[in-house]
Amino acid sequence: MADSEGRESWPRAARDGAMRILVIEDDSRTAGYLLKALGESGFVADHADDGPDGLHLAAGGQYDALIVDRMLPGLDGLSVIRALRAAQQMVPVLILSSLAHVDERVTGLRAGGDDYLTKPFAFSELLARIEALLRRPRAVAQQTSYRVGDLTLDMLTRKVTRAGRSIDLRPQEYRVLEYLMQHAGEVVTRAMLFEGVWDFHFDPQTNVVDVHISRLRQKVDRGFDQPLIHTHRGGGYSIQAD
Repeated sequence: MADSEGRESWPRAARDGAMRILVIEDDSRTAGYLLKALGESGFVADHADDGPDGLHLAAGGQYDALIVDRMLPGLDGLSVIRALRAAQQMVPVLILSSLAHVDERVTGLRAGGDDYLTKPFAFSELLARIEALLRRPRAVAQQTSYRVGDLTLDMLTRKVTRAGRSIDLRPQEYRVLEYLMQHAGEVVTRAMLFEGVWDFHFDPQTNVVDVHISRLRQKVDRGFDQPLIHTHRGGGYSIQAD
């Protein structure tokens, strides 16, 4: 379907696939205008009129994009965005604001917004910006923790626990365990560990890998019925729960 200027109207994927947009806007007139225009453009649009409700809906992860007013009651728009990013929600966000100064735009983008549009705005521009955001590959949240059986490793806090018990590791021991857990269930050779953890070419004469594995076993497996770190003769090591 084309518009009066012969351009394709937005997009068949939106009409047939019902792309969902959440509008978080406290001004009822602006919100009503956006909901109507987005619906006519082929989207399914929902509305929240304050920050807490908007965050609750957005955190469900069912939306393809968000339109977030910067000034909201209860929780401002930038706080909503920061909370979503902290929870690894990578949904594209277009910020709406009457604050047009370049410093304000920079603040909005650094808070986790993907684009920034100042009020008053033309819907044709907003639609074009939403289209551009939806064409971008969706950012993938980086994994920040690993779990094997009852052993957990948190990369943000560098905390390691097994069955709720904290395990104190030296820096290199932590890196060896992190590497093993990133490859859980796989056989990891000494060469892979040496190059992945120490960033050196493997020296077959060194026993540094074996020493660190032995120390890890003492800290990770000792006192537990089920060992997690396994040796594969002629192959290397693995970490896995039976």
